[in-house]
Amino acid sequence: MKYKQLNLEKRYQISALIKAGLNQKSIAVELGVHPSTISREFKRNSDFVRG
Repeated sequence: MKYKQLNLEKRYQISALIKAGLNQKSIAVELGVHPSTISREFKRNSDFVRG
């Protein structure tokens, strides 16, 4: 299955939404992407996500 990585702007949005208390599924809905995309970004960028 082919997928795209998120751009830097979307990654900043993810960080802001995490700080706002949203969970992975809510973030996916907000950004209009599949929840697995958010999960992959969490795994790929765990330092970024927590930071």
